Amino acid sequence: MDRSTATGFEIPAASLQSFISLSVVLFIPIYDRIFVPLARALTGEPAGITLLQRIGSGMVISTISLVIAAVVEMRRLKIAEEYGLLEKPNVMVPMSVWWLVPQYALYGLADVFTMVGLQEFFYDQMPNELRSVGLALYLSIFGVGSFLSSFLISAIENLTSGDGRDSWFANNLNRAHLDYFFLLLAALSAVGLTLYVCCTKYYIYARWGRTF
Repeated sequence: MDRSTATGFEIPAASLQSFISLSVVLFIPIYDRIFVPLARALTGEPAGITLLQRIGSGMVISTISLVIAAVVEMRRLKIAEEYGLLEKPNVMVPMSVWWLVPQYALYGLADVFTMVGLQEFFYDQMPNELRSVGLALYLSIFGVGSFLSSFLISAIENLTSGDGRDSWFANNLNRAHLDYFFLLLAALSAVGLTLYVCCTKYYIYARWGRTF
């Protein structure tokens, strides 16, 4: 993609990940100083919304970010086809890299809701004697998620690369289908969100927690 700016500076591809951290740094004070007081006035909850609602909101935002990522990738592939670049993976596709920023920003916003909410949940809803275990369970999410992600990528690679076909993760990104992968992740996220909502209906907050 076109990574040049108006000043002529070329944005390093790896630096796009920094937009996630920047959005977290930006949205945390906005959440604390603006969103929470407004939500508190509407709901009467001390924290504006409950811990489970905060986690669920982050899951919704994460799913939206995956859909946006899929749409942007579809657009990139269409432009590559229009300019005859399908077999020229090293040639720049005339599409600005800034199209990728919204999905990174939304992913950071999802972290503000989900990751911070999960940390509070595992700490607050555990007995005082087991709070260190709660934090360990919180951290285990990242390890389990990494294993599942590796398994999913390997399975998709094996299923889509047979019979001489280009896999979804082909080295030639103009022939790959990351858009399908993003849509699959969005669908899995939607299923997970549905199961999460069903489970939260039956959850009773612990008496020793803050019950919000």
